[in-house]
Amino acid sequence: MADTHPNVAIVDPVWGRITQEAHEAVRSEPLMGGLVHACILHHQTLEKALSYRISAKLTSNEMSMVVLRDIADQAFAEAPELVEAARADLMAVFERDPASHRLLQPILYFKGYQAMQAYRVGHWLWQQGRHDMAYFFQMRVSEIFGIDIHPAAKIGKGIMIDHAHSIVIGETAVVGDNVSMLHSVTLGGTGKEEEDRHPKIADGVLIGAGAKVLGNISIGHCSRIAAGSVVLSDVPACKTVAGVPAKIVGEAGCEHPSVEMDQMFGARP
Repeated sequence: MADTHPNVAIVDPVWGRITQEAHEAVRSEPLMGGLVHACILHHQTLEKALSYRISAKLTSNEMSMVVLRDIADQAFAEAPELVEAARADLMAVFERDPASHRLLQPILYFKGYQAMQAYRVGHWLWQQGRHDMAYFFQMRVSEIFGIDIHPAAKIGKGIMIDHAHSIVIGETAVVGDNVSMLHSVTLGGTGKEEEDRHPKIADGVLIGAGAKVLGNISIGHCSRIAAGSVVLSDVPACKTVAGVPAKIVGEAGCEHPSVEMDQMFGARP
């Protein structure tokens, strides 16, 4: 194993690009200097910046920013997979959202990205058996971002939630890697069942705006759910479903729907 000198900083090109963009943002709009310095330039790593951003957004008269920041710092320090997921989510938003032109934007402005990172800390708390604090995180994420994700839900990395308004993900839901969804998506139950009752979304799925996926059903990898659909039964891999209730209307149309973000179906001109 190669020796590493303790005084040699580890080069992080992603964080380096973010800080460069932050300096450029301050030069372009000096009035943003306080926010950009507090959220980005005062920190040495992405995870430290995220701890600050999460705690600043979720703080209230009921829970101080200091306490929330300590929790987030502990989560990122003890669970490196949270940092890996945060980076994958960041690149997913940057690459798939045409409104994202800089890596800086999701951290500062995009509530879908911020809410996902806060959910991840809440999920870590849930796994630690700290359920009440996890519920507090869920409550504040819902109040601040309009996104309600149960802390027990299992969500992979490389997640992009565009616009991110009125997202609901239930307790026993499972979401794979590299999934994209738009606003007003529900991954919910169908009644008052108390056991495994929520959808299982495989890797690479694209879920359109307003879609409702209900019950303990499986959505196959690289499938597409059209906007406004109500899905009540299993969806095979690499298919497109649409309608109320949703039915198969064709193939997925591309190899990676969640990356291509192509929500049209039928022949192209």
